[in-house]
Amino acid sequence: MTVKYKTIKEIKKMISQKEISHKEIIQDVYKLVKENSNLNAFISLNEEKSLKKAENFDNNPSDCSLAGIPIAQKDLFCTKGLRTTCGSKILDNFIPPYTATVIENLENAGCISIGKTNMDEFAMGSSNETSHFGNVHNPWGDNLVPGGSSGGSASAIAAGIVPAASGTDTGGSIRQPASLCGITGIKPTYGRVSRWGMIAFASSLDQAGPMARTAEDCALLLNEMCSHDIKDTTSLDNEIPNFEDNLNNSLKGKKIGVVKDLDLSSLDKDVIEVYENSLKEFVSMGAELVDVSLPNLALSVPTYYVVAPAECSSNLSRFDGVKFGRRSKNPKSLEELYVQTRSEGFGDEVKRRILIGSYVLSAGYYDAYYKKAQQVRRLIKQDFDEAFLSVNVIMTPTTRGPAFDIGSKGSDPIQMYLEDLFTISANLAGLPAMSLPNGNIDNKPIGLQIIGNFLDESSILNFGHMYQTKTNWHMFSPEGVIQ
Repeated sequence: MTVKYKTIKEIKKMISQKEISHKEIIQDVYKLVKENSNLNAFISLNEEKSLKKAENFDNNPSDCSLAGIPIAQKDLFCTKGLRTTCGSKILDNFIPPYTATVIENLENAGCISIGKTNMDEFAMGSSNETSHFGNVHNPWGDNLVPGGSSGGSASAIAAGIVPAASGTDTGGSIRQPASLCGITGIKPTYGRVSRWGMIAFASSLDQAGPMARTAEDCALLLNEMCSHDIKDTTSLDNEIPNFEDNLNNSLKGKKIGVVKDLDLSSLDKDVIEVYENSLKEFVSMGAELVDVSLPNLALSVPTYYVVAPAECSSNLSRFDGVKFGRRSKNPKSLEELYVQTRSEGFGDEVKRRILIGSYVLSAGYYDAYYKKAQQVRRLIKQDFDEAFLSVNVIMTPTTRGPAFDIGSKGSDPIQMYLEDLFTISANLAGLPAMSLPNGNIDNKPIGLQIIGNFLDESSILNFGHMYQTKTNWHMFSPEGVIQ
């Protein structure tokens, strides 16, 4: 018996009915990892410890909510005793002395972390082509990107290797690969999930979240990932609901915001058709469509690419070859140590963003760029606040199209940045948002984005789950429909 393409809920049932042991599950997962090594989805594996934990569950049954569930962890979450690289050469030898809060939460709930997934270097990228360890492949095609930066996590789920994975989302890095790989992923409200132990890219935007096959599985994971953490000063001290409670609520009378300012003219007609068909499906379930205005939405991309590089240039200054990570050999001075270490250790995209960030924060340009971007960011948040006075959720396409070929956009950074066109605004506003499969174009999956109000993950999970009870797009795999 195999766990390939099984959901968390299905694996839990298999365990409870004693159809498979915890050890057999983990053995099967590592067999699938080896069979799919061509995807390059993993950087480090944790086989010995995972098998020991599985054997312990077999010998000492646990009532933990996720006992024995295999999960892949994105390689920017620090894990004690296990290499954490962030997809970068500069950290290729870094073994943390502590574990990120979100990983601790999942493992305390019984999850078995089977390894660390490949990713764009320091989470900077939309295609998973910037990793020092080589690009990840999308199982839906021989030469397709999986999306980024959580591409390794998305690829591993799409290939059926694991039922779930952790991801992080700074400008769409959970939702965009979820769309291109045909899975479900959610970025919670900023502050819902602790950032302690996450290697920072842009601190006011980064947020961890779950990736899985279904909205229901994402709810199960989110229940365990969320916590107030005194080690993270941005962690919210709000009541955390049970995200499963409202999954099956009726959508009758609920209102979906359709953004009238959204420019879909650059999209292929197939992408627009899939999006509009999704809206019709929700209407058939009793939801109502309401036009909403987000007049500053078009400014999201330029705003993000001032704010995020500015914060990245500050966060990455700690990688200097002195305290941890790789250091340049035989420097002649302290300054040369810094320069050579960073020149050798960082890839081109990371260097590009550090330079942009340093420029917009420099004397004489701070007011013109960074301060202005923060002012526009506030306007974007205010637009959402106004829209949510009249709707429960807002829906847009997740991406401009399905997965594209590896290497097809790498020479044009602007085109690559525009891949996050629909996702960035939720990060700037700190709002929860998810992507779920809603169609196939040329046998490649594409996703629908559902954005919720502040702290209202329950609503977007409800909409996502009800959609998945009426459609079967989430059951499609590269090998066909999952039976």
